[in-house]
Amino acid sequence: MNQFSFPARPCWAEIDTRALEENYRGLRELARGLASSAECVAVVKGDAYGHSLELCAPAAVRAGAAWLGVTSVEEAIAVRALASAARVLVMGGVFAGQSAAVVEHGITPSVWTLRQVNALEDAARAAGAGAGKFTVHLEIDTGMSRQGVGLDELPEILARFTPDSPLRIEAVMTHLYASDEANRVKSSAQLERLEEALRMVHAANPAAAAKVEFLSAGASAALLGGDGAVVAGIAARWKLKPMLRVGLALYGVAPRFLPAGAAGSGDAGSGAKLRPVMTWKTRVGSLREVPADAEIGYNGTFTATEPMRLALVAVGYADGLDRRLGNRFSLLVRGERAPLVGRVSMDQAVIDVTEIAGVREGDEVVILGVQGGEEVTAYDHADAEGTIPWEVFTRIAPRVERARV
Repeated sequence: MNQFSFPARPCWAEIDTRALEENYRGLRELARGLASSAECVAVVKGDAYGHSLELCAPAAVRAGAAWLGVTSVEEAIAVRALASAARVLVMGGVFAGQSAAVVEHGITPSVWTLRQVNALEDAARAAGAGAGKFTVHLEIDTGMSRQGVGLDELPEILARFTPDSPLRIEAVMTHLYASDEANRVKSSAQLERLEEALRMVHAANPAAAAKVEFLSAGASAALLGGDGAVVAGIAARWKLKPMLRVGLALYGVAPRFLPAGAAGSGDAGSGAKLRPVMTWKTRVGSLREVPADAEIGYNGTFTATEPMRLALVAVGYADGLDRRLGNRFSLLVRGERAPLVGRVSMDQAVIDVTEIAGVREGDEVVILGVQGGEEVTAYDHADAEGTIPWEVFTRIAPRVERARV
């Protein structure tokens, strides 16, 4: 929040925590339509996808989230201070020297290497944990080749979960990397490998297998598309509870499904309506009239073809407004689209308000969100920038104040 006694530079993001709560409840309802025992992890990594961990982690817990998902041990400790009652899952693994902190703060780590397992076991023993008292989620690499233990190395990992080990496998997990593809070819192959991993867990270590509670597979696209039902079916066969890790949809944006128009358009055909959580705003700082042939911005990439009225707004690429949007994107002022003209500067941008009546200094400008009957979405930004909504959100700079509304 603004720490000064005077108003901050007018570039801020409004975070609708009630929308986040509604999104979580709707997603959990959808998951429990697949299996009554289903659990949804509210993913709040990356400062809650740029929406503010401080605002969003408590909101998710208010909505009923028993689990919060983060990338790192540092994020997990920050979550602990904000939502002490929630279980916290570190999805990015535990690095060397972090195991003692993981045990001390009661964090649940994903593991997939012997180094991780050995270090956590040593830390748990040093903290006096009894047999099976410290839980981990065992990640399987089912085809993404990023995180997870491969099936050929899985027996060596499983052998470490002996009856006297303080570690217990609470969940078998994987990441479905193509749940947004409607033909499900890649997901089907991944889930076959996941079932093979479950067979190996049961055959190689029946005692450890008997204590596994969750099958953690799939993110927002899996839940809103077809993979969620398959995950639930596999979980049922192995008497496990399905666990889905919802991120983008939690913040009110549905993943796109390929090809366009495939199932999973945002309501999942299920009534799980999503509301965007963030609105990003600035204000008109000043106005000027320029004649025809005036050059605008760095290197004069835009030249006025007629007299124009321009508004200077307090947002630039240091705030997260992509520099490539100059001369090819619009912001909203007085409920109308105002084109960005010239290059986006580090701290400022210029919009054309020639055709918008009554624009004044101090008028609110929407960079992302709704104003009047118009909307600028995260996908609008992503399409214009050649990226994805995840990056649009997480690139918004810390200097852009996040305010709860």
